[in-house]
Amino acid sequence: MTALPPLPDLILEPLVRAALAEDLGTSGDITTRTVIPAGTRYGARIVAREAGVASGMQLAAIAFRLVDPALALRILCPDGQAFAAGDTLAEVEGCAAAILSAERVALNFAGRLSGIATMTAAFVAETRGTQARITCTRKTTPGLRLVEKQAVRHGGGFSHRFGLSDAILIKDNHIAAAGGIRPVLRACKAHASHMMRVEIEVDRLDQLAEVLEEGGADVVLLDNMDAATLREAVAMTGGRLVLEASGNMRLERIAEVAATGVDYISVGALTHSARTLDLGLDF
Repeated sequence: MTALPPLPDLILEPLVRAALAEDLGTSGDITTRTVIPAGTRYGARIVAREAGVASGMQLAAIAFRLVDPALALRILCPDGQAFAAGDTLAEVEGCAAAILSAERVALNFAGRLSGIATMTAAFVAETRGTQARITCTRKTTPGLRLVEKQAVRHGGGFSHRFGLSDAILIKDNHIAAAGGIRPVLRACKAHASHMMRVEIEVDRLDQLAEVLEEGGADVVLLDNMDAATLREAVAMTGGRLVLEASGNMRLERIAEVAATGVDYISVGALTHSARTLDLGLDF
């Protein structure tokens, strides 16, 4: 779907090591050690039981290689590429015990992340013909934000800020605690680095007008607005600021929201509600 350079294995390896350590526990794969004769070699395939967009294949490959660097692995459907039900996504050959011991971790990563990429691709398809981009949020699985946001990119989406230290995002609670829109924007102008972008959330057009009058913001998050109000916000702004629509962004709403002229549509569901895709390892 999206040609995106892979992340260095060095960055991803700690995530896979932790998952393997969790699965293998203190005694390793007892079942495999008990029933598979030493020296048994086999070939296996990761097969898609349903159509989707691949993500997590790089992590699956790392899982197999960490268990046994001698395994011969071939990725047939790289991350970001669409596949059909029945397609073989990867082939692995070598020690049968090693393949079986890495199987579940490899499939967990590939299934979970392919589900995110596939859901993202469906949302992106609804924006065709408009300037709107689909973006994810910080509503991610603790510890897996890096790969879940990468999966959104594989599905054709974009990433919002990665964490709290990337950019200033002033939400309604910040505004309430700081005393209003003007005080928070003035504080940003006084203290924020010139390299730090500022986004502020509004849920009414009078708040947007206040932001436009005060200045100091780069992006405005239009929260829980209907399509008519979003169109008014776009007209009021006149291209002076980047506009991001957010809140209750279901798939069936995306085409209508994208047509209003907003620049971004943020969807928390991409990472917190995507269904794990059905992938299997066939011997």
